[in-house]
Amino acid sequence: MCFPSYKYPLVFGDPKSSLILHLLYISPKPLLKSLHLIKGWYYMIELCESDGNVSPLESRKRNRSGCASSRHRLEVVTELGPEEVRWFYKEDKKTWKPFVGHDSLNIELMYRKFCELNPVELDQEVEERDEDIRISVGAVCVRGGLYQVDVREKECYPVYWNQQDHIPVMRGQWFIDGTWMPMEEDESDLIEKEHLTCFRGQQMQDSFENDVVVKTVDTKDAIHSLKLSRSHVDWHSVDEVYLYSDATTSKIARTVTQKLGFSKASSSGTRLHRGYVEEASLEDKPPQTTHIVFVVHGIGQKMDKDRIIKNTGMLREAVRKMEEKHFAEHTDEHVEFLPVEWRSKLVLDGDTVDSITPDKVRGLRDLLNSSAMDIMYYTSPLYRDEITKGLTQELNRLYSLFCSRNPEFEEKGGKVSIISHSLGCVIAYDIMTGWDPVRFCLQEQQEPDEEELRWMSYEERHLLEQVHLTRQRLRELEDQLQGLEASKPLAPPALKFKVENYFCMGSPLAVFLALRGIRPGNTGYQDHIMPKSICQRLFNIFHPTDPVAYRLEPLVLKHYSNITPVQIHWCNTTNPTPYDEMKPTFLNPVKDPVSDTESLPSPSTSPVMTRRHYGESITNLGKASILGAASIGKGIGGMLFSRFSRSSSQPSGVDSGAVESEEKSQSAYGLSTMSQSTSTIIDTAVEMEHRIDFELREGLVESRYWSAVTSHTAYWTSHDVALFLLTFIYKSQSSSQTSEDNPDPE
Repeated sequence: MCFPSYKYPLVFGDPKSSLILHLLYISPKPLLKSLHLIKGWYYMIELCESDGNVSPLESRKRNRSGCASSRHRLEVVTELGPEEVRWFYKEDKKTWKPFVGHDSLNIELMYRKFCELNPVELDQEVEERDEDIRISVGAVCVRGGLYQVDVREKECYPVYWNQQDHIPVMRGQWFIDGTWMPMEEDESDLIEKEHLTCFRGQQMQDSFENDVVVKTVDTKDAIHSLKLSRSHVDWHSVDEVYLYSDATTSKIARTVTQKLGFSKASSSGTRLHRGYVEEASLEDKPPQTTHIVFVVHGIGQKMDKDRIIKNTGMLREAVRKMEEKHFAEHTDEHVEFLPVEWRSKLVLDGDTVDSITPDKVRGLRDLLNSSAMDIMYYTSPLYRDEITKGLTQELNRLYSLFCSRNPEFEEKGGKVSIISHSLGCVIAYDIMTGWDPVRFCLQEQQEPDEEELRWMSYEERHLLEQVHLTRQRLRELEDQLQGLEASKPLAPPALKFKVENYFCMGSPLAVFLALRGIRPGNTGYQDHIMPKSICQRLFNIFHPTDPVAYRLEPLVLKHYSNITPVQIHWCNTTNPTPYDEMKPTFLNPVKDPVSDTESLPSPSTSPVMTRRHYGESITNLGKASILGAASIGKGIGGMLFSRFSRSSSQPSGVDSGAVESEEKSQSAYGLSTMSQSTSTIIDTAVEMEHRIDFELREGLVESRYWSAVTSHTAYWTSHDVALFLLTFIYKSQSSSQTSEDNPDPE
């Protein structure tokens, strides 16, 4: 049941208007939602009755498309209402995309305010008034608050990051039939101006079916025509408007078809519609953001400054598709992704590296300086602090800016997660855990051996004794200072927010931890790597052929090097097994040697052997070598992270005897972890509290050598990754709501 909306003016005191209002208000389901006052006239809004099984958005679309002709009943030609105009943006420089109804309506209202305050601007540019114009009219927040629209410049620009190319926006009034794409704004303005000049106040015809309109056009000549630059528009009636191309080929085709008996409109004309197919509504908007995800880039950002912005945009687009498909019922929750660009603001060594770079093969050298050099910067004690401070400041800036623009986020318990890629995983991890190698570099000093003491002079020995006494006195002073500091309130954390989930993609974090001396535990908890007091869940997402990615689980439990990572579900899998219910699968399961034939490959065991072959790939062999090398000696990192194993957040501690036996067994750990014999001495009954390693599935026709080149940057467009992220983000949201509804009796 369709009624005219925003077209038929209702004036109190008019008998016809009073009758319509009376019928609307006495109906069982009131159809009149609101009245808008524009220029002394009251207009009805959203008068289409919606079915209980149809969403409001679909109902509005059906209003303007299914009732495209019948909505003209009793209507007269006036200016288009704000809800009939639709604003568009062109983000990919290819196609115009419509703003949602809420955004388009706000932009149109601000644009009309701008036109009222600056009537001269409609005809000519006045440069002297630019500053006054920008002050008099404000920007409009759109697309969930990520962007703002400047109606003066008709540009859209981001709020939380810098972008070189601004996004153009346009105002649509006339639209092409079928696609509902807008006409070019200058041509649309000319058509609208001509339409109001010729037909203002005239009543539209009472027609209900499209085929009736076609027959009417076939029997009518154009009553009015407008010449455009490369086309012309013919009016066959008030609401029957057609666009014709003036290209030579179009003219020839039009002449031939007319001689064959076809009409001009049906043969080569394109029908135009005045007003968008879907009326804009303030209710048509995404829900308030309940979870923000910061996306941290790795190396190579200096080479392409907008790369993380584009990658985050691709990830956001994939997430939106998965939300519509799998999480449509989460209407009160909204996840937003914000790119964190930390590299461009850093100075580091200035141009020193560029000045020492040879000129030969300059392109390749510049590529390495702009990408791989970031790893050397971060491992340098001179520049490491600058990098960590830069990322920390950017994270805190974005969080503070978001909370200032969304004050209800913290009030309603909004959550924050971090997604890091490549080297960004290591930097963000060090910021969250507070790891700093410089503070511990002097804690273990190499003592001279007996051979060196034998050749020392008396003065050298005397100075060495003084050094020992000074170090001992220094330790006593440090202990006293630590005692005083312990009585003070704890220093605030580096980040202004608590991290709910930490997602690592293509991460080399495991190899960094291994080189810092981190060793596997025997409890199955991740606290010696990432305490829960810092972050609730840690996820390590990687592609099987990503040469930069390493596994984290073998640093928690040693025997997990022989257990496959959790396979990430395809995005189109029906009824997948929940990740927390998936049982560990061994790469090379141990069998009782009943006979020699059982060790031979068979159709039932060949998949396992194939998987075993993948486990011994170059990447995993390199990882095992590094782990083996890192297991020799205690290392500085073991001293630091030993405090995590003793922290109160760890459910079960490890006694000193177990630690000592663990240290003695480290020398035997390395390449042997990939052999089957280790499974006989490792307690495989211990399982992890939560799985950490999650592996993407390889394509059926995917070349591993080519995939090794492209896999490290393939996470951003993967719908499997997008669905995986949403699965755990929405899970954390629901679990937190459950805990709030059912608090502990303690």
